[in-house]
Amino acid sequence: MCLGVSACLLGHPVRYDGGHKHDRYVTDILGAYVEYVPLCPEVECGLGIPRESMHLEGDPENPRLITTRTRRDVTDQMLGWARQKLEELKKKNLCGFLFKSNSPSSGMERVKIFDHKGMPQKKGVGLFAGLFMKTFPHLPVEEEGRLHDEVLRENFVERIFHRKRWDDHIRGGKDLGRLVAFHTDHKLLYMAHSPKHHRELGKLVAEGKSMPLETLYERYEQIMSEALKLKATVNKNTNVLFHLMGYFKKELSPSEKEELREIIEAYHRGLYPLILPITLINHYIRKYDQPYLKRQVYLNPHPLELKLRNHA
Repeated sequence: MCLGVSACLLGHPVRYDGGHKHDRYVTDILGAYVEYVPLCPEVECGLGIPRESMHLEGDPENPRLITTRTRRDVTDQMLGWARQKLEELKKKNLCGFLFKSNSPSSGMERVKIFDHKGMPQKKGVGLFAGLFMKTFPHLPVEEEGRLHDEVLRENFVERIFHRKRWDDHIRGGKDLGRLVAFHTDHKLLYMAHSPKHHRELGKLVAEGKSMPLETLYERYEQIMSEALKLKATVNKNTNVLFHLMGYFKKELSPSEKEELREIIEAYHRGLYPLILPITLINHYIRKYDQPYLKRQVYLNPHPLELKLRNHA
């Protein structure tokens, strides 16, 4: 799985002062599952190490990148390189990008933009990050600082693993039957993120024969990407867990049903992490041999070693 990343987060000494912002989660934990494509826009566009610090100025919708001491405008230099680099990245099959927060080139959001009075407002997007997100609107993106939030980290990692599965599906050939199978495997994952988008995707696939295959795939990718951008909340997960429980109406004994219900309700109250009811449900899937549920990606969307569902 290929993931773009700001090079300083890997420990590369590419900062304006020759330093780095090595993030151990990025390299030591997430790095065990991805192949990074490191980038430093400032260095790669020719600004060198060390270099004068820079910031964004002017209109938040069309800011300029200005050096802070000599007042040199390097906007065109940065954008010219970025457009060329993005063409190269189209060949990399990236599953997402991890940006450096607050960077005038790579910040994903809330980057400082200075007005004509020299006053900063956190309304900007880094020049390279902004172009990247416009070029790849469906790719998962995140900033390293936001990965410290357990919910945001889980959402990002879940999305990049989903993206890898989608890319593998596309490489296998576009076909309505294969898309139906892909959707079937991911139904409950979409439900956990957005019941509304889950319904839209189901309706779209059901009507798949009535539209050109390319149109179907484009629309499916758009809706699924919108769904996964929304966080899977405790309430939405609880709804999915009770939905899963419904598949065992005939198999579970009264005591097993009561135990599972109690665990789901305890998760809903914040007493247990999500991994606990998921583990029990996976046990019942194996015990009572539920082939449909064995296919559900929701139950195993990423490696257990990442411990993303272990927080209450």
